[in-house]
Amino acid sequence: MIPVLLVIGLQLPYPLVHGRARDVLTVATVVVFSLVSLGYAATRRGPAYAAVLLGVVGVGGFAVEVLGVHTGVPFGSYRYDGGLGPEVFAVPVVIGLAWVMMAHPCVVVAERVATGTVGRVMAATAGLAGWDVFLDPQMVDARHWHWSDPSPHLPGVARVPLSNLGGWLLVATVFSAVLVAASRRRPDRYGEGPLVVLWVWVWLSSALAALVFFGHPAVAAWGFAAMGVVGVPLLARR
Repeated sequence: MIPVLLVIGLQLPYPLVHGRARDVLTVATVVVFSLVSLGYAATRRGPAYAAVLLGVVGVGGFAVEVLGVHTGVPFGSYRYDGGLGPEVFAVPVVIGLAWVMMAHPCVVVAERVATGTVGRVMAATAGLAGWDVFLDPQMVDARHWHWSDPSPHLPGVARVPLSNLGGWLLVATVFSAVLVAASRRRPDRYGEGPLVVLWVWVWLSSALAALVFFGHPAVAAWGFAAMGVVGVPLLARR
């Protein structure tokens, strides 16, 4: 649980800091969170699975972002505005790790609420794409990226287009299918429990932060509902 507490400890001060300090905290959180996810992936499911997580989701996620920035596919026309560290092909390197940090916890959660390959892929997709309903408005507010034409959009979420959610659903489905297929053995139900804790923390704390600290009740409501598709059944079962 110590690595999990470290991730939570890094996220707690985010609403209270600003400027360069917030940028550094954001990058540090992504790096540490991704290392925690990779660590659990390697120790509980083996190095082959961890290699898929890093290679397909990490490198693949970065490649999709490069495609998106330069073509508008599949998220819509957007650009990064700085503050997230070194960039390659106009995309911060840390973005690939952001996909890694949540993709595996979403698979772990999906295995606790769904049975069968298709059900688990759908649940993991919902968990990962639902997280982005919180993420993108927050990062746009922090001036890390922006869309050239953020319409149409969810009611109350004016600066993030629906095309972004569609892109996330597409990419999350592919990554979730790969990870579910790569998980060849049933995981230790308790061995990856801390990742479930982290996923629930991200869900509930993001809703609270959007509502209380960032003044975005619509983001809080939409994000809570989106991740809640998986989160409510998860809490009900536990």
